[in-house]
Amino acid sequence: MNMKETVDYLTQAIADRKSHRIVTGNPIMLMAGLENPAFHRALRTADLVVPDGAGVVWAARHVGQPVQERVAGFDLMHELLRAGDRRGWSVFMLGASPDVIVTARDKLQRQFPGIRFAGCRDGYFKDSDDEEVVREIREANPDILLLARSLNTQEPWLEKYQEALQVPVMMGVGGSFDVVAGKLKRAPALFRKLGLEWFYRLLQEPSRYKRMLVLPRFALKVIKDGDKVLKPGDPS
Repeated sequence: MNMKETVDYLTQAIADRKSHRIVTGNPIMLMAGLENPAFHRALRTADLVVPDGAGVVWAARHVGQPVQERVAGFDLMHELLRAGDRRGWSVFMLGASPDVIVTARDKLQRQFPGIRFAGCRDGYFKDSDDEEVVREIREANPDILLLARSLNTQEPWLEKYQEALQVPVMMGVGGSFDVVAGKLKRAPALFRKLGLEWFYRLLQEPSRYKRMLVLPRFALKVIKDGDKVLKPGDPS
């Protein structure tokens, strides 16, 4: 689906009050899924995976299953908030650091005054706190849950607690709160158009270079194994 179709689909999910877990797929996530069975399960069982990374868009085209367009998680988050601004949806924001989450919430509240921010909690909680966090979200009863945690704790956490949470739309947003709060800058349009957002992020956070080393491995795997992917209409 393209961006508009994705937003329409999730708007209907909220109207139906049916739980949907969205993964914003990028190469780092997909490679993590190949190496970590628990992470793979979180990806495989998601209700919707959108092509967030430019590398995923390229890979889909390379294996003969092109997507309509890139649906970046940062943009999808804002499009959902824009739709919710007109409909009075409620949102629970979870993750990031205490200062970032509050700043991001305040900025989004000013940008989308029609949204009711039903809850806000930083991501520095332990596994032993999970029950309390889940209870807090359930009591808030939001239409949308946005979670910003590290790669290894974001998608698996949503997968583990999806049934208990029963939020119509729950989505991991990675570093989006840092960008909204102004701690990080989003890549300029030219970088996004060229698929170089990862490089711009690396310039801001050089410590991420080890994570970025997975990108050439992803590209090589697509080139090497891409012909093994079933094309539409091929016998399974």
